[in-house]
Amino acid sequence: MTNVVLNMSVSVNGFSAGPDVTVEHPMGEGGERLHEWLFNSGSDRTTDVAGTSPNGVDAQVAQEIFASTGAVVVGRRTFDVGVELWGDTPFPVPCFVLTHQARERLVMRSAAFTFVTDGIESALRQARAAARDKNVLIMGGANTAQQFVRAGLVDEIQIQLVPVLLGSGTRLFDHLGTDHIELERERLIESPNVTHLRFHIAR
Repeated sequence: MTNVVLNMSVSVNGFSAGPDVTVEHPMGEGGERLHEWLFNSGSDRTTDVAGTSPNGVDAQVAQEIFASTGAVVVGRRTFDVGVELWGDTPFPVPCFVLTHQARERLVMRSAAFTFVTDGIESALRQARAAARDKNVLIMGGANTAQQFVRAGLVDEIQIQLVPVLLGSGTRLFDHLGTDHIELERERLIESPNVTHLRFHIAR
C-alpha cells in the first residue's frame, strides 16, 4: 500500500533549515548540522522504547526510508539548490518538482525529474502512479511539507530530531492553520546522534 510520508530532520526548536538557503548552503547556514546523523551511523549505540539496544539504528532508519520510497515530491527551491549535489548522489526513483514554471523532464545519471505546474494534487497523483506499491516521500522544503499537511494528504510523519538548537532559519510546522492535527506515535528510537520519531496522522 502506498503511503504519503513526510520525512524531515529538524532541530529541537523546530527548524528544518538554517537561514539564507543558497546553492552554496542548500540547508541554509549551519543547517547541514541537521543531516550529520546520516554520516555518523557508526557511533549510534542506541536505545528504543522497549529497552533494547540494537546497533546501527541510524543506518537502519536511513536504509528503511530509502528502501520503502518509490517516488519523491520536492519543492522548486529544494530542487534548485540540490540538483548539483544529486547529480553525483544515487537517487534512483522518479522525482516530481512543484513549480510555477514549465520545463521539460530532466533525466540525470542519478534521477529523473518531472516538473509539475498544476499543484500538489497533480504531483501526488503522478508520484503515486510512479511509486507503484512503495511510498511517496515528501522531501522538502518546509513550504512544500506544509502544503501537503494542510491539504490532509500526508499519512505518516517521520521526524529525525537532532540535539541542537538552531538560532534561526525555517521551521517545519509553521503556517499549518488553526486546526488540531492528532498524531499517533508508532515508533521512537534514539541514538547519541538523533531521535527517530514516526507518527501516523489520525483521520
